[in-house]
Amino acid sequence: MHLHSCLSPCGDNDMTPYNLVNMAALNELDIIALTDHNSCKNCPAAVKVAEQVGITLICGMELCTDEEIHVVCLFPTLEAAMEFDKLIEPLIPNVPANADAFGDQLIMDDQDNIIGRYDKLLVTAANISIENVQKTVKQLGGVAFPAHIDKSSYSILSSLGTIPQECEFKAVEISARGDVAALKSQLPQLEAMPLLLSSDAHYLEDINPQRAWLMLEKPTAGEVIKALSDGCVEFGRG
Repeated sequence: MHLHSCLSPCGDNDMTPYNLVNMAALNELDIIALTDHNSCKNCPAAVKVAEQVGITLICGMELCTDEEIHVVCLFPTLEAAMEFDKLIEPLIPNVPANADAFGDQLIMDDQDNIIGRYDKLLVTAANISIENVQKTVKQLGGVAFPAHIDKSSYSILSSLGTIPQECEFKAVEISARGDVAALKSQLPQLEAMPLLLSSDAHYLEDINPQRAWLMLEKPTAGEVIKALSDGCVEFGRG
């Protein structure tokens, strides 16, 4: 549920849509989500590759809010994701991309051809508050959840110390090394939420074989969004 392509400046250039989808297939993953920083512009290529390979690709984004909190946003269709991309793009500060300092921001087609480079730095904070993220994503049929809540930076707990009820989050992401028991003790509300296992993959070798699972009626983006919106608790972290 959290993969970065070569569009994210921190993503390796080998993380092309073609490569990351095929690596997921080699690892026998059923469902993956492409969630580049503040952009969905490599989702069209990734969807084409996923259709050829036969796995479900959910189009998404790892949004950085103006509080510098990372939130994973997932959408039921490519069209919905690209509409969200259009909403977020003018909210990204006009800081020029610097490939030497931060890494490339490559837009690819499904055959690994570079078709563009995004010219604004994608790891800056967009001008949208954490309280407005879920509402905006829901309007497009999607779901949002805070990323790597256990990390000491760019997480909802490092910024706010809690998960405010008004944010309407029904799931959270915890990194593989996160102390789930300690987090549940700190935040009893986590007992009723799916605690997603973060891959946060920036390199091909970060894409691991099956570990985490969600109980779904069928392996579709819509079913994943429904499970994470309804607070489904039938899940495993592996």
